[in-house]
Amino acid sequence: MKLTHILGIIVIALAIGIIVSTAGDASVYTTFSKAEAMAKDGDADMVHVVGKLPKNSSGKITDMLYNPQIDPNHFEFTLVDNENRPQRVVYSSPKPQDFDRSEQVVVIGAMQDDHFQCNKILLKCPSKYQDGKIETTEHTAKTAQL
Repeated sequence: MKLTHILGIIVIALAIGIIVSTAGDASVYTTFSKAEAMAKDGDADMVHVVGKLPKNSSGKITDMLYNPQIDPNHFEFTLVDNENRPQRVVYSSPKPQDFDRSEQVVVIGAMQDDHFQCNKILLKCPSKYQDGKIETTEHTAKTAQL
């Protein structure tokens, strides 16, 4: 074989090795019930849990604890997953900016004794494009009435 063929095979083998090693680190989307079952089985893999924040009638998030004067790296809140199971989530970092405005939250972490220990929070905030559609619709409706 030529030297270029050998180098090509080595590059392909390295690429396959990199893909396989990163695929093993990927976490899965699940619910709090499945995350709890995984933790009881001794599986400490990171999981993604998608959920919504419980809000009161005025739109404020309920059951949230963050006091930066006491501990700026301790944030607790309740998240309701897709099975409507509420679960206490503990995040050992400051509260993310725009957390109060988010529609949906993805927490990445693992279940512990009585809470979900979160390592990362991903937020889905209201889109500025959806707001524009609402304003356009209202404007069109007002124009039609005139």
